[in-house]
Amino acid sequence: MPEFFPNVPKIKYQGPDSKDPFSFKHYNPEEKVMGKTMAEHLRFAVCYWHTFKGLGSDPFGPGTMIRPWNASDDPMEVAEMTLQAAFELFTKLGVEFWCFHDRDIAPEADNLAETNRRLDKIVDLAEKLQKDTGVKLLWGTTNAFSHRRFMAGASTNPSPAVFAYAASQVKKAMEITHRLNGAGYVFWGGREGYETLLNTDMGRELEHLAIFLQMAVDYKKKIGFTGQLYIEPKPKEPTKHQYDFDAATVYGFLLKHGLAEHFKINVEANHATLAGHTFHHELAFCAANGILGSVDANRGDELLGWDTDQFPLNLYDTTLAMYTILKAGGFTTGGLNFDAKVRRQSIDVEDLFHAHIGAMDAFARGLKIAARLIEDKVLDKFIEERYAGWDSDLGRDIESRKIGFEELEKYTLEHGEPEIKSGRQELIENVLNEYIR
Repeated sequence: MPEFFPNVPKIKYQGPDSKDPFSFKHYNPEEKVMGKTMAEHLRFAVCYWHTFKGLGSDPFGPGTMIRPWNASDDPMEVAEMTLQAAFELFTKLGVEFWCFHDRDIAPEADNLAETNRRLDKIVDLAEKLQKDTGVKLLWGTTNAFSHRRFMAGASTNPSPAVFAYAASQVKKAMEITHRLNGAGYVFWGGREGYETLLNTDMGRELEHLAIFLQMAVDYKKKIGFTGQLYIEPKPKEPTKHQYDFDAATVYGFLLKHGLAEHFKINVEANHATLAGHTFHHELAFCAANGILGSVDANRGDELLGWDTDQFPLNLYDTTLAMYTILKAGGFTTGGLNFDAKVRRQSIDVEDLFHAHIGAMDAFARGLKIAARLIEDKVLDKFIEERYAGWDSDLGRDIESRKIGFEELEKYTLEHGEPEIKSGRQELIENVLNEYIR
């Protein structure tokens, strides 16, 4: 097997004083934090699409990157070399998981049967590489948004024939995910939405989306796939009005259609930004409703209105993310997938390692800071004090639904104007700063 990263050694933990750019300064996979190793807490995964298929293109120009695994005119040979390069990177980085779209790992042919044959051949190789390296599949998914047939959506397309094609593609992708022992399967509705209501029957499209997801649940049971199903929200880009706008929208949709027990949310940081939320908000909403499943770890640029998919380096984001995840019980089937891409000018293959090393260190630091916050109960103390009134007789009676408007009016007439207390936001932010330093 050829070596695609000859200048990159196995990345090891060397501590915060290390000057070696090919080393971890903070991520020590064997270090115990709150009773588990960092590797067990963080469950890092590399995404296939940006890391190995992304070449630096943007709306104003083609790709800038020349990759050694693309050095063939045979698309299947390229697919095999790309997979070999991927597993070399996985093992040198020391990540335990990877993620892919079906069309990332094998090129699409002129018909579905040939496309599926190509997929099977590449999955044969992926199965062998997983066995040889111990790297596991965090989740698989389907690209039902790039091909022109999906220009008006997949499951929400006005054509039942396109709906059928998308179903066929998801069927196969679920099968290969199951074959590779994937811990989960993600649905991302890349074009499940609309551009204008002038030509859209929104109610019908939403019903079709629910039917599609129910079919997926039924097929999961039929083939014996025990992995977790996820939905990944995104508010816009490419479709102006996405049906999967944010976690709350998705959860409401699942509840309405009786699907909530079958799905959890795959939260992406950059998608939260595009929805007008923070990464922390989306994670907290999911945690509060028991639907936090997995994370696409990246960041967006608040000055830009599109998915920049930058590697996550902001310690406030990584700390508050890990704080929320730890308080919710930690990952089970999910993990931290780096759905991120190097910048257009970062054209060397070594830049892929520098990007992942920095992001893994950022989350390792966030994990340790979050653990200290939890162990010291810093934020818990502020919150408990702020909501202490709800542990009084009045608060308990309201929460247990023992009283109504009439009783509350009587209480207010007897006790008068409520006491108002400071939220002390500035103090709490100062305390958080002290932990993050």
